[in-house]
Formats: sequence, structure tokens, C-alpha cells
Amino acid sequence: MSLQATSVLDASALLAYLQGEPGAAIVATALTQGSIMSSINWAETLTKLAERGQDPDVVATQLTLQGLLNNALLIYPTDESLARSIAKLLLPTQPWGLSLGDRACLALALRLNLPAFLKQPSFFCPS
Repeated sequence: MSLQATSVLDASALLAYLQGEPGAAIVATALTQGSIMSSINWAETLTKLAERGQDPDVVATQLTLQGLLNNALLIYPTDESLARSIAKLLLPTQPWGLSLGDRACLALALRLNLPAFLKQPSFFCPS
């Protein structure tokens, strides 16, 4: 690990960066400072890219070679404890309609006491 993580990314944030969508510059800054993502959000990212015809193995290899994956962006394994934290966020976040991926990002941010970058602007959580 080259950088200490300073933020947690949701799949939508990483996708915005990878595809040059609105918000990409903010995510680029977060990546420069070091970011982390749950394995659930990583799976969601790869799934969305696969839906668009990109091979997940090729994407992971390219991002590793570019110095992004396992350097500027770390993947955090989802254990049983984090899974329970994600589930516990269902009821408190129901009014905002947060998805499983959104709750995975938020739960990891809460665990690590880091800001989270989610698609819903009301859920940007600075530490």
C-alpha cells in the first residue's frame, strides 16, 4: 500500500472517474490522496463495466498497471462484521433509498472514520 486512505469511494464515484463523468475531478483528487473501496463496491464497479462490454480481469489488470488499483485505490475485504453493519444501515437510510452498495460504502466510511463519496450528495460524509 503506497498511500494511506483518506476517503471511501462508492462504485458510482469510481465509475464517474473512469468514464470522465461529472464529479470525476473530485474523485481524481480523492484518489491522489488515497482512497479505499469495499469489495462489494468493487464488484459493483466491475459489474457495471462488464454490462458495458468490458472484461473485469482486463479492467483490473489495466488499473493495476496504471498504478490506480492497489496503490491509489485499495480494496477492503467485506467480513461478517462489516456485513452486519451494512445490514443495520437499511432502516436508518430507507428514507433516502440507499442501495446495498451505497450502504456498503457508508458502513466502511463509518468503520474507518473517513469521508464517503456516494452518488447521493446528501450522503457525502466528511469526517
